[in-house]
Amino acid sequence: MAARGTGPGGLAERYAAALFELADEKKELDRVATDLQSLNKAIADSADLQRLLRSPVLTRQEQSRAMAAILEKLGSGDTVRRFVGLVAQNRRLFVLRAMVEAFLAELARRRGEASAEVISAVPLDDRQRQAVTEALKRAVGGKVAVDLRVDPGLIGGLVVKVGSRLVDSSLKTKLQRLQLAMKGVA
Repeated sequence: MAARGTGPGGLAERYAAALFELADEKKELDRVATDLQSLNKAIADSADLQRLLRSPVLTRQEQSRAMAAILEKLGSGDTVRRFVGLVAQNRRLFVLRAMVEAFLAELARRRGEASAEVISAVPLDDRQRQAVTEALKRAVGGKVAVDLRVDPGLIGGLVVKVGSRLVDSSLKTKLQRLQLAMKGVA
């Protein structure tokens, strides 16, 4: 029990819990969730932003100013701006994505939703997104919050994560399995 909350994961959960309580108190859960999803997408899409979050060379002030400018551009609300500012001042930006994911997971849990991450080789169109969401709802047996991501390295197919379950039907994985099988035959 003493070890709980000590690594970056525990740190992220503590920050996310504090943000969740604040957003709930201010009746801004949906707004904060939307802002955090936009921020998470911006981080995932930008290698420069990822470097900014991990950089030990930049000062607190430089990181704070950079994050404030990014949040301004994203149109984030005051709660998220202040939260990220605090995280930057505390030199914890390296855990920001984990904080965002912990917040969104807690929100989904409290709403009775399952969280699913779907990674595809190419962006899914509206019809495909709807089909994936419906299939996940049937599989889970309830509401599902779907986080769609794109990884061209998959070549084709999907990787779906729901809780601790993983279904990998990507072409990349199939080719790797085939390559291993071929090595065993040779």
